[in-house]
Amino acid sequence: VQTCALPIFPRPHADSSEPMRGIFVEEPQKQCLSTKKHTHMHFQGLILGAATFLIIGIFHPIVIKAHYRWGTGCWWVFLILGLICTGASLAMADTVWSALLGVTGFSSFWTIKEIFEQEQRVERGWFPANPRRRKRQ
Repeated sequence: VQTCALPIFPRPHADSSEPMRGIFVEEPQKQCLSTKKHTHMHFQGLILGAATFLIIGIFHPIVIKAHYRWGTGCWWVFLILGLICTGASLAMADTVWSALLGVTGFSSFWTIKEIFEQEQRVERGWFPANPRRRKRQ
């Protein structure tokens, strides 16, 4: 693949005796004067967007069900899940899987906050309380 240098800082003239300074970023030829047509599309962004939407959507009813069944005492499960997912995200070589694990991990961390806010929603009467679970005093 041919590349062209796109300077972040201007490059000195070729006839100049001044040494080259600055940072130069190598970009693919398509950023320069490419005459080739692109014949394929990259779907990673769409996959990540749809999967993120789905992951966040799945965690919403999980908050409601977990709070109804166990109350705020289950927050540590989401902490462990978040730590496992973010740790696995750091170890993944594939960008898509790494991003999906990162989204899942941070959604788990956010769920901890939502579990405690769900307690307030139940107290306000917005969601039903579990009659079989004793209320803490």
